[in-house]
Amino acid sequence: MRKRRLGRSTLEVSAIGLGCMGLSHSYGQPVEKQQGIALIRAAVDRGVTFFDTAEVYGPHTNEELVGEALAPLRDRVVIATKFGFQVSGPEGTRQGLNSRPEHIRQAAEGCLKRLRTDRIDLFYQHRVDPKVPMEDVAGAVKDLIREGKVRHFGLSEASVQSIRRAHAVQPVTALQSEYSLWWREPESDVLPVLEELGIGFVPFSPLGRGFLTGAIDENTKFDSTDFRNGVPRFAPEARKANQALVEAVGRIAGRKGVTRAQLALAWILARKPWIVPIPGTTRLERLEENIHAADVELDAGDLREIDEALAGIAIQGARYSQQMQTLVDR
Repeated sequence: MRKRRLGRSTLEVSAIGLGCMGLSHSYGQPVEKQQGIALIRAAVDRGVTFFDTAEVYGPHTNEELVGEALAPLRDRVVIATKFGFQVSGPEGTRQGLNSRPEHIRQAAEGCLKRLRTDRIDLFYQHRVDPKVPMEDVAGAVKDLIREGKVRHFGLSEASVQSIRRAHAVQPVTALQSEYSLWWREPESDVLPVLEELGIGFVPFSPLGRGFLTGAIDENTKFDSTDFRNGVPRFAPEARKANQALVEAVGRIAGRKGVTRAQLALAWILARKPWIVPIPGTTRLERLEENIHAADVELDAGDLREIDEALAGIAIQGARYSQQMQTLVDR
C-alpha cells in the first residue's frame, strides 16, 4: 500500500489505517480474541501499518488485543493509542476526563504494558480536559517523548485554540477527529490550521459509522450494546431521511466501478496528501474492500460531481448525544 506522512512530521504510515475500537467496544458484542488477532495480522499482510486503539476501548481489552496481535510484528507497524479518561476499578470503568500530568504518565505506563511494547508511536489526548491547561498536557507528553516512551503527540476532537496552544509547547503530529462525506465541519476552521502548522489529520468514522456503505437503513436493528442506539443521527427517522446521501454516493460509485465505501474513503484521501483515514471493521472482506480504496483515483471532475450531488442534501440528526457532545472541545 502507498504510504503517507502525517503533516511535516517524520511519521510515515499506510495511506489507510485500521481503527481497532469496534473489535472490542461500542459496536455490539466484542469479537472472539483469536478472530480479532487474525484480522489485525491480515491487515499487516495486506500493507496496513497504522493501527489505532485507546485505553478506554474495552476498557483496556482493545489495547491488549492489539498488543498481542502486533507483538511479533512490532517493528513493521505504527501503533496509536490515547489517554485522557479516568479509568478505574476492576472492570476498568470510565469515570470522566483526567489529563493531569501525573495521570498522563500513569496512563502511558499502562498502555505500554498492555500493548507489549517499549514505545507508543502516537499518543493522543483522547478529549480535551477543560480543567487542565493544554500547556501542561503538552509538557507532560513532551517529557515522555524525551524519555523515549512516546514518539509523537496527537490530539483528538480538539478545537483550533487547543491545537495552537499544544503545538506551541510540543509539536503536534496529528489530529484525530470525525470527518466523512456526512460530517465535513473540520473543513471550515480545522483543516486550514493543520495545513498551516504542518499537522496530519486522521479521520475516524470515515464511513459514517457504517452508514455510508449502504448496509444500514431505517429497519436495521443494532445490538443492545451498540452506541449508535443513542445517537440522534441513527434514529430510524434520521436514517430514512439520510438515505438520500447514500443513494447519491451509490450513483457516483457505480459510475466509477467501485463500492460506496471505496468512494467515501477515496474522497477523503483526495482532500489532502497528509490525511489518513482509519476505517474499522470486524470482517476480512470489508478490510480488503477498504484497503483497495487507496487505489481509487478521483480527479477534479469526480470531486466536483460529488460536491454538487451532495450540496442539496441536508443531513438529519446530530452526530452525538447531548452527553457525548459535552466532551467535544469548542
